[in-house]
Amino acid sequence: MTSASHSSPLPLRPPEFSAVPDSADAVLDGLDPEQRAVATTLRGPVCVLAGAGTGKTRAITHRIAYGVRSGILQAGSVLAVTFTQRAAGEMRGRLRQLGAAGVQARTFHSAALRQLQYFWPRAVGGELPALLERKGPLVAEAAARCRVRLDRAELRDVTAEVEWAKVTRTTPEDYPAAVRKAGRAAPRDPAGTSRIYAMYEQLKQERGQIDFEDVLLLTVGILQERADIAERVRSQYQHFVVDEYQDVSPLQQRLLELWLGDRDSICVVGDASQTIYSFTGATPDHLLDFRLRHPDATVVRLVRDYRSTPQVVALANGLLSQAVGRAAEHRLELVSQRPAGPEPVYREYPDEPAEAEATARRIRELIGAGVPAGRIAVLYRINAQSENYEQALADAGVACQLRGAERFFERQEIRQAGLALRGAARAGGNDRVLDGADSLAGQVRAVLSSIGWTHEPPGGSGAARDRWESLRALVRLAEDFQRARPAATLADLVAELDERAAAQHAPEVEGVTLASLHAAKGLEWDAVFLVGLTDGMLPLTHARTPEQIEEERRLLYVGITRARVHLTLSWSLARAPGGRPGRRPSRFLEGLRPSAGGTGGRAAAGGVVRGPRRAERVERGPVTCRVCGRAMTEAVELKLRRCAGCPSDLDEELYERLSHWRAGRARELGRPAFAVFTDATLTAIAERGPVTTAELSAVPGVVPHKVRQFGAEVAAVCAGRAAEMSGPAGPSGREHRETEEDAPENFPQSSQETAGK
Repeated sequence: MTSASHSSPLPLRPPEFSAVPDSADAVLDGLDPEQRAVATTLRGPVCVLAGAGTGKTRAITHRIAYGVRSGILQAGSVLAVTFTQRAAGEMRGRLRQLGAAGVQARTFHSAALRQLQYFWPRAVGGELPALLERKGPLVAEAAARCRVRLDRAELRDVTAEVEWAKVTRTTPEDYPAAVRKAGRAAPRDPAGTSRIYAMYEQLKQERGQIDFEDVLLLTVGILQERADIAERVRSQYQHFVVDEYQDVSPLQQRLLELWLGDRDSICVVGDASQTIYSFTGATPDHLLDFRLRHPDATVVRLVRDYRSTPQVVALANGLLSQAVGRAAEHRLELVSQRPAGPEPVYREYPDEPAEAEATARRIRELIGAGVPAGRIAVLYRINAQSENYEQALADAGVACQLRGAERFFERQEIRQAGLALRGAARAGGNDRVLDGADSLAGQVRAVLSSIGWTHEPPGGSGAARDRWESLRALVRLAEDFQRARPAATLADLVAELDERAAAQHAPEVEGVTLASLHAAKGLEWDAVFLVGLTDGMLPLTHARTPEQIEEERRLLYVGITRARVHLTLSWSLARAPGGRPGRRPSRFLEGLRPSAGGTGGRAAAGGVVRGPRRAERVERGPVTCRVCGRAMTEAVELKLRRCAGCPSDLDEELYERLSHWRAGRARELGRPAFAVFTDATLTAIAERGPVTTAELSAVPGVVPHKVRQFGAEVAAVCAGRAAEMSGPAGPSGREHRETEEDAPENFPQSSQETAGK
């Protein structure tokens, strides 16, 4: 393992806000020649091929801002679309900081929904049907109507097939043929899925409901059939920017064409090598065929990588050099602009717990060497891999945050802080809490102190430290906001927080991030640990066709390019201690990692660095059953601390109360029950009966974020009290899922009205 002394100096935490440029020309300051070409090419079609870490968002936001500030573009005539609410919120924030606050930056779904809400009464009449938040329950009912019983995994698969069919504009009748034509590996008999799909559509129609794909389909239908409405939309939006264009589905592309009409003022940005959502219908073909549709398009390639060291970039380039297929033919060769850093490290371990424990130890070393915990990530292929790392980090006393779990603005302490800040902003000088606070950041610290926050963090880790870190993130945000806008008031900050909450644009929290490779898209960290890199996991076993294998390779590429300085790639030979070491490292590492024959310190100098074997690790012996004393290896037994066949001291009544509580909580959250606690973890809780959050933290399998989210409720249930629910944690769909926004579009009649929005 490379020591911290080999790394280049870490940059200071980038501020959340910056001063607004004082002129249009000042908007261009700091752009490299290619980024400047993007920003100043404001006429005709533009295609930006942007590699990872090359500043694509910077280029397109400066393009929009330069056009608006120079008077070439009207702010209200620009529609910038991307794929997540977080990305759209970040884009709006950047545009405000560049002096282009009136530009609309939205997801495809939110832009379409606003148009649909506005034009539905005129085009169809009456109110827009209710939006179905989750498909799963209705798909399950449709299957039951077709006399098909789906388990949880099958329900997920069929729901995904329905989504794929709709975004590819495939009807239920055409679904079997479309699957064959696309070479798609259908999880079930296509004819049976077709029947369930048809019944699902029938049930929706009977109940007056539409789903997220219907939002796009209905908007496309109205714009195709009503020329007057299409012209109204085109009269408002005359210039389009599309981010992550490699992820556009056929349905989204059709909507974009209808928005654009016969005009050519469009700028698209993407990278075919980062296409990782084809299972949802995304395809890079629209990006790669852009010059065919627009022969006079300006094409700009961004290849200067400002994110990663030359060592990380060399590995990323090497991985793609082995790729095949159309996307590989258009790959971009990145050129690092960073100082040299440590070589990527390759680690092999005997089993998954050993891999997790060694990763946690190395993370502690990095934190001790000055790398903030918030700039470290552990990335894996599937979410089920997270538990070992949550436990290992908790054992090491390192705070972590699970990306895709509880959302920042829906945490109990953040909701409480929001209410307190809003109240203080309304009271102004009449709130005694603000007495003596001589700055905006000082006011925020004073308000948060009134609800229990302290300037110094609590000792150790756990729920108290997690809560402190969340509130500290608000303080840092206020400090950045004050630096960028010295005249800002507490009310201005509250408005900023409200907008960020709507867009799920959370500030950085000081905790190690645990995330799937899909959820990591668009993010970056100083240190990245890519774990579980075995054949069967990356690529996944069910990836069989050449196209599917190449998408798995691109997923690893996305993971590698998240790292700024430190990068560790690891795998384990067995699942559990004592298991058969039959796994092999991912085939994608062949030709990239050094020979497995060496055991030197750095991967570049001496081959794969092998983790310590279980026999060498004297600090942890075998886990034995608390009843019979036998050594245990199975995950469920380790969690219960007893053999499966040994007598249980389970409190049956408590287990029933916990099960009832879990079912209700799962319904509130819109998640399956196991996502709250697995059956094994619930059994372990019922056997121990913890009545405090500290006792709950000691139960194997109960990780810190679960203690923070559910600890008080579980303790209340175990103590025989009614659990006081802390509120829903929000939708739990895929990270790239788009969600709707609330207000309808106004569609002003004049350009003056448009510019004034």
